[in-house]
Amino acid sequence: QVQLVESGGGLVQAGGSLRLSCAASESILSINTMGWYRQAPGKQRELVAAISAGGGIKYADFEQGRFTISRDTSKNTVFLELNSPKPEDTAVYSCNADHLGREYWGKGTLVTVSS
Repeated sequence: QVQLVESGGGLVQAGGSLRLSCAASESILSINTMGWYRQAPGKQRELVAAISAGGGIKYADFEQGRFTISRDTSKNTVFLELNSPKPEDTAVYSCNADHLGREYWGKGTLVTVSS
């Protein structure tokens, strides 16, 4: 079972920057895909970005180059950097691991973008 712990959320001004972290209990190189999702109030959860064990990266269309997913394999941690966030990026951001046919989720971290 993979445990995921997110951190780094909080209040950020529009146009600022924020980095989220997701620490995994297992080697992220053994996990098929690690991803960041978000859910805004009243909306469905949506994919923000994902990175495969091989390093392949996928971004959602809405992020328009403002978000960057990266990883530190020595710390089994995946990051999501929000650059120039907008108020509509306010959401709970959750980390996901797709591992051996099962999905695992962290508890999420709230990001609030003020205008």
